[in-house]
Amino acid sequence: MCLAVPGRVLALLDEDGLRLAQVEFGGVRKRICVETLPEIGVGEWLLAHAGIALQRIDADAAEAALAELARAAASS
Repeated sequence: MCLAVPGRVLALLDEDGLRLAQVEFGGVRKRICVETLPEIGVGEWLLAHAGIALQRIDADAAEAALAELARAAASS
C-alpha cells in the first residue's frame, strides 16, 4: 500500500530540463517532479508519492486529506 500526501505548490523550477516544483507538505518543503502534471501552477494542490506528483486536487480535498492524516496520527 502506498500513501499519497497532499501538498501546495510554492514555486515551479526547471532542473536540467526536468520540471520540478517546490511543494509544502504541512510545513515541510520538498522538491517534487511535476512532469506528470504539466498544467499544475503555483498555489495549486497536488498529491505526491515518492517525490512524484500523481494528481492535482482542489483545496477542499487537500484540507480533508490533511485532517484525516492528522486524526490518524493522533490516534496512533
